Amino acid sequence: MTAASTPETVAAKPSRLHRRPQVTLDEALAGGLDEWIDVRSPGEFALDHVPGACNCPVLDNDERARVGTLYKQVSPFEARRLGGALVAANIARHMRERFADKPRGWRPLVYCWRGGERSGAMTTWLRLVGWDARQLIGGYKSWRRKVAHDLQDWPGRFRWRVICGATGSGKTRLLGALRQAGEQVLDLEGLACHRGSVLGALPDVAQPSQKRFESLIYETLQGFDAQRTVYVEAESRKIGALFLPDALLAAMRAAPCAEIQATEQARLQLLLEEYGWFQEQRRALAEKLGHLKKVQSGERIARWQQWAQEGALAPLFAQLLQLHYDPLYRRSQGKNFAGMGSALALRADTLDADGLAAMVAQLQRAQGASPAA
Repeated sequence: MTAASTPETVAAKPSRLHRRPQVTLDEALAGGLDEWIDVRSPGEFALDHVPGACNCPVLDNDERARVGTLYKQVSPFEARRLGGALVAANIARHMRERFADKPRGWRPLVYCWRGGERSGAMTTWLRLVGWDARQLIGGYKSWRRKVAHDLQDWPGRFRWRVICGATGSGKTRLLGALRQAGEQVLDLEGLACHRGSVLGALPDVAQPSQKRFESLIYETLQGFDAQRTVYVEAESRKIGALFLPDALLAAMRAAPCAEIQATEQARLQLLLEEYGWFQEQRRALAEKLGHLKKVQSGERIARWQQWAQEGALAPLFAQLLQLHYDPLYRRSQGKNFAGMGSALALRADTLDADGLAAMVAQLQRAQGASPAA
């Protein structure tokens, strides 16, 4: 054995396996890691996860429930004995399938709920192979604390312009046109998978969890330039079942506004185009209209539900605009958004591509220049 490779010199050089495998969230976000691996169950992952993370569960939904039941009803030892076998089998499967083509220099970050046994087991095995895997201290909970904290601070940093307008005036369409024109857009209804009214639930699309909604907002804001305007649609405190973060709502309500002033015919045409799927779900439409009984007369609700069952959407939507949505809009906008009194008027005879392009140009002129200028 040469002097360069004596037992003493070998011991003095810490191997990759024995380097400190844990990192804080700030260290992880600083970069240098190739992939974030969420080892929680698929159910936990679906509720929320770090953006961009992949799900490689060490216990699936049923297995996690079995181990938890055993822990409570029998003993922690029996739960760990079963859990250990299940975790080992799942890690082996990921090694054969998910990680089989990873290069020697791969550097993954592993996290679970709070940085405990599940991520520790995965990290240990990855490091035994020779990969420089790291475990996130505090796990997903550390990410959740950061999102909650930053969402109370970040909204105040941005220059907001709130797009207002009565129901059917094409606010969401305008946001899409602004995004295509290179502007910064926070589409809250898109992130919430809901259009924000009694008829706003999307067909066969569930809303995300509250935590997932907030993570999606956070991820979107991360990509914005604070020196440029961010466009957002006027919203109430709730979009479907989801709540807007308090600081975001406060920033929106204090921001300058632009109001789409579309013709009644253009608005009705838009509703018929965007809610035409109710022709195939007439019973569902009638049931949703029943939720308006607290604010509309029984006779009017009965008439609207009859039209819904018949598929007579044109007269139904026309009356909903005239007798329900427009009165609500007149009562709420001036009260909730300070900038409505001096809102930029966006007059629109049509809400087609040409009409949207004209409004985008007007908004960009009002900001001084387009992003390309």
